[in-house]
Amino acid sequence: MQVLATAAVTIVAFIHIAISVVEIFFWEIPMIYERLNFTAEVAHQVVAIVQNAGLYNGFIAAGLLWSAFAKEQALPLRTFFLICVAIAGIFGAVTLSFNTLILQTLPAMLAFILVRSTEKRLQLKSE
Repeated sequence: MQVLATAAVTIVAFIHIAISVVEIFFWEIPMIYERLNFTAEVAHQVVAIVQNAGLYNGFIAAGLLWSAFAKEQALPLRTFFLICVAIAGIFGAVTLSFNTLILQTLPAMLAFILVRSTEKRLQLKSE
């Protein structure tokens, strides 16, 4: 179960690496910005903002990978970064596209459930 929880956290990290790469390097490709109903003109106007968001997504990915393989304080780190992703997904669903719930919040919450259930099992075994 511990391996499954670590894998889930790692998958969420790789989702955010992908988001980061797209936002930083590929935002101005029509197929990308049109998915969020942006015109070419508006996409060009907001490119710096989107790239900045991509940088933050990269930081979230780094934190998730750190938490996935941390030897100490793994549970609080995983909890923090997964909750950040879930909240960002909810905010994105409200402000950008409902799809962010599926792309960000759902995987983060599934990983969070796996992490917490694994931790509870470990606590029960140690008692």
